[in-house]
Amino acid sequence: MTNITASSAAAPRAFGLIIVGDEILSGKRADKHLPKVIELLAARGLPLAWAEYVGDDPVRITAALRRAFASGDIVFSTGGIGATPDDHTRQCAAAALGVPLALHPQAEALIRERMQDTAREQGVPYEPDRPDNVHRLNMGVFPEGAAIIPNPYNKIPGFSVRDVHFVPGFPVMAWPMVEWVLDTLYPELARPPGVSERSVIVFGAMEASLTPLMQAVEAAHSGVKVFSLPSVDHPQYGRHIELGVKGDAARLEAAYAQLKAGLIDFGASMGPQLVR
Repeated sequence: MTNITASSAAAPRAFGLIIVGDEILSGKRADKHLPKVIELLAARGLPLAWAEYVGDDPVRITAALRRAFASGDIVFSTGGIGATPDDHTRQCAAAALGVPLALHPQAEALIRERMQDTAREQGVPYEPDRPDNVHRLNMGVFPEGAAIIPNPYNKIPGFSVRDVHFVPGFPVMAWPMVEWVLDTLYPELARPPGVSERSVIVFGAMEASLTPLMQAVEAAHSGVKVFSLPSVDHPQYGRHIELGVKGDAARLEAAYAQLKAGLIDFGASMGPQLVR
């Protein structure tokens, strides 16, 4: 079995998210995973670097997963790991890795345990060879070398291969599984909570004229990014730019001080300051 290891805490890791499902792209269901994964990461002082939506198209799913495996990032993939005809993620993960699929023995045991629980709840005998029960074992067919992710909701596991982690599309299952991955496999990456963003409302300035200041602040403070969020019809501030810095809390105050000093030198009109 392939061992799953987190990289050294000294090396910064990026987190990515792949959200699979036609129902999301068609609008039949609103995606809830993106804001929740951002929340779960932020609670551990971690940012989400990127996210990608893909429908139930095996070619596109395989391409997205191939990029994820090659990226070196820690990636969560939600959806498509069931055993119905529109679930392709398990097969696409194997294709992206160039490995065969195999019934994972621990996943098989958990799925059989779940089937026995269901039979007991329904007051009927457990029939392991019944066709529908045999079919349910497909939910434990993972790429060779995968490790399971426990599912506290109904025991049907997800799986991990290297730093890519596959969970169901159902939030009630997916979110505790994502938390388990973060806290079990990457605890050393969590950072203590603290200020991660400082910004100020700027009136009467154009982004292009402020770009040299933004570049100078980023160049002077490793681990800090400068952001600019213009608005033309804000209900409180009207036309303005929210200009700020985010990133390493230890470097944030010095970067923000340089940003404000540069705005004063520029002659910008500043409004409220924001802390997040």
